[in-house]
Amino acid sequence: MNRIYLDNAATTPLDKEVLDAMTPYLTEKFGNPSSIYSYGRESRMAVETARKSVAKILNAHPAEIFFTSGGTESSNTAITSSVRDLGCTHIITSPIEHHATMHTVDHLHCRGEASVSYVNVLPNGHIDLEHLHQLLSESEEKCLVTLLHANNEIGNLTDLHVVGELCKPFGAVFHSDTVQTVGHLPFDLRNTPVHFITAAGHKFHGPKGVGLLYINENVKIKPYIHGGAQERNMRAGTENLYGIVGFAKALEIATKNYKEESEYIRSLKLYMMQQLSEKVNGIAFNGDPMGNSLYTVLSVSFPKTEKSEMILFNLDIANICASGGSACTSGADQGSHVIRAINNNPNQVTVRFSFSKFNTREEIDVVVDKLQTMI
Repeated sequence: MNRIYLDNAATTPLDKEVLDAMTPYLTEKFGNPSSIYSYGRESRMAVETARKSVAKILNAHPAEIFFTSGGTESSNTAITSSVRDLGCTHIITSPIEHHATMHTVDHLHCRGEASVSYVNVLPNGHIDLEHLHQLLSESEEKCLVTLLHANNEIGNLTDLHVVGELCKPFGAVFHSDTVQTVGHLPFDLRNTPVHFITAAGHKFHGPKGVGLLYINENVKIKPYIHGGAQERNMRAGTENLYGIVGFAKALEIATKNYKEESEYIRSLKLYMMQQLSEKVNGIAFNGDPMGNSLYTVLSVSFPKTEKSEMILFNLDIANICASGGSACTSGADQGSHVIRAINNNPNQVTVRFSFSKFNTREEIDVVVDKLQTMI
C-alpha cells in the first residue's frame, strides 16, 4: 500500500525541479564560494544570484537577506541579537510559539538577560492584540515582540502589519517566525513593519538544512556564529551552496504557482473538514480553520477513547503520516503546549493534518475511512 503523507507542516518532499537545480552544485560545480579562482567565483555567483532572486520575491533588498541553516538558527539569531545588540531587555511573546522561539526566550530569561511577558491567547487561538498593546504601553524597558506569523500546529495567522504598527510608537523590535508562511503566502517586506523574519527551505519543497534570516536594513546586529566573513560578516561558516541554490529555486516555483496551488490545497483542507464532520462523531477543529488561517494546516480533536488514544500509532500502521502537534515534539509525549493553551480538554486527542500540492482527494477519502474505524 502506498504511503499517504499528510504532515507537510513538518517537512515537504523535495520538488524534482529543485533537485535538478541543485545537482550541478553537488557534482561538478563544487568550488568554495570564498575561493578567488574561477571555480570559487562560479559558486559565489550562484549564492548571490539566489540572494537576489529571494530578495526580489520577498520585495526586500539583497543586503537584507542572510542564508542560515534553517528557521531555528534564524530565530535564535534574531532574538538573541535583539537582547544583546539592540538593548531589548523585555521580551513579549506568546505561550503558543514554536520551540525555536520559546526555548531561546527561556534561555535568555534564565540567564537574567531579559524579562518575559506572555500575551494572552483568545479561545480561537488568535493573539489578544489589546493585551499586546497593554503590555507594550506598561513596559518601562525596550521591548522585543516575537510572534509567529502562522501557528505551526493550528495554522492561525497573525497580521504582521497590525502587530508592527502596534510596536512602532513604543520603539519595540518586531521578530516574526514566518517559517510556515514563506513559500506559502506572498510577502512585501518593503511595506511590512517587521525587523526580522525567518524561513526554512524544507517547508516549501526545498532542501533541509537551509534557511533565511531577513534583517531590516535599519537594524545593525553582530554575528551569532563567529569565525569567518561569510554572509557579509554576519554568519561564519562555508555556505551551504547547493542548499541555497535549492532554497531560491523552491521559492521561485512556489511563487510562480501560488494562486492555483494555494486554491487547490485550500480545497483539500475544506474537503477534509467536511468529510470528517459528516462521518466522524464528536470531533472539533482547533483554532480558526475557516477564518484567518493558513490553508495548509488542519488541527482536529477527536473524542478520547481506548481506541483513539492510539490514533497516531494506528495511522502509522495504516501507512498514513500525520502528527500529534508539531513534529518537533514527537519524541517527548507531553502533549501539545499549543493545544493546552487554547483547548485544555483532557477528553480529546489532537491530530494535525497538513497538506501540499502533491496530496489528492482520494488520499483524504482513504484517511477519513480509516479514522472512522479508529474512533
